[in-house]
Amino acid sequence: MFVHYDKSKNAAPIKVWLPKGTLEENVLEQALDLAQLPFVFKWVALMPDCHYGYGMPIGGVLATKDVIVPNAVGMDIGCGMCYVQTDILFADLQKVEHDRQPLLKLIVNQVMRDVPVGFALHKEKQSSKVIDQALIDMRDDRRLPEAKEILENAYYQIGTLGGGNHFIEFQQDDEGYIGIMLHSGSRNLGAKICQHFNKVAKNLNEIWHSRVPESNQLPFLPTETEAGKSYLKWMNIALDYAYENREQMLEKTMEIFSHFVDKYLEKEVNYSMRVNCHHNYAALEHHYGQNVWVHRKGATRARKGELGIIPGAMGSSSYIVKGLGEPESFHSSSHGAGRVYSRKKAKEEISVESVIVDLKEREVILGKVKKADVAEESRFAYKNIDEVMGNQEELVTPIKKLTTIGVIKG
Repeated sequence: MFVHYDKSKNAAPIKVWLPKGTLEENVLEQALDLAQLPFVFKWVALMPDCHYGYGMPIGGVLATKDVIVPNAVGMDIGCGMCYVQTDILFADLQKVEHDRQPLLKLIVNQVMRDVPVGFALHKEKQSSKVIDQALIDMRDDRRLPEAKEILENAYYQIGTLGGGNHFIEFQQDDEGYIGIMLHSGSRNLGAKICQHFNKVAKNLNEIWHSRVPESNQLPFLPTETEAGKSYLKWMNIALDYAYENREQMLEKTMEIFSHFVDKYLEKEVNYSMRVNCHHNYAALEHHYGQNVWVHRKGATRARKGELGIIPGAMGSSSYIVKGLGEPESFHSSSHGAGRVYSRKKAKEEISVESVIVDLKEREVILGKVKKADVAEESRFAYKNIDEVMGNQEELVTPIKKLTTIGVIKG
């Protein structure tokens, strides 16, 4: 970790969990804008997977006093990971084929049929305890336009994956046992909440003649204002919805996996080590003797002994970790490998054929309807996950290394 602190350019220090001299210039510029905010508590923290984002670097951690910043949480409120371990060996799955297809391929295909991916939604209304409760709790809240319609639409998106970097993966650990990992968030609900309240914050900041420059796209809401209180309520609904969304997809994937293992291997699957955690959110936490709002935009909470999930890119390795409770990172770690290419740049620099060949050479089964954009999420578009892990040894301890064997993408 190194500290960037030029008193002539940034009001607060920037602590970076990377070797000195390796921070990208555009990320540093964003972090400098962040460090100029008048409500920064202590310092800005950048995780080793940090890369350029909208308004704030992805992999950034911002603590504030009595202020919430919608764009420091991001559009996909509650985006995060879940994981569950099985007691089934991948080697046992490999022994079985049906109609000349590996058993894992059958499982991947069934998940693709049962879990909507990309822009696809459920055709029928699904159950959601979170939305049921939100329709009751927020019926008198008029601060989110068309709230009832947005919530009603969320019934059709619960249990859907989305696109971009969201995925469902089957992985094997160093002992050969299969795990299921999933990455998704709050879908359209979180986006609508962020878009609206960021606009509200921007308008209010203009009225207040705020010192926060409009160019850095980080307008704020004091948490004791009506707008601030409303955003926090809606943000927490989106967090609960994102958690529930992952749980429903994980349950469906476990059900499919158990069915095929029972049918072809005549075994019952036992599940363990279940984890579900956000990496796009803000929470009121106690740090350095004060209660502050810790914004994690692409960062995983890593309290001492807390289990976390740090995925690599498609076809590479991922890690289950235990937090070390490092105070200087506000008990945070990376949320993944971090991009080296934007999606547009990845498609320009990496061919579809090279990605498909790479996955075949690694014996990874790919479940994806549209393959034209597969380069966007290839491992070549991301940092080396093992280097990322090496840069955060004081933040987390790896307890399980996982290798992709099958992946479903939007």
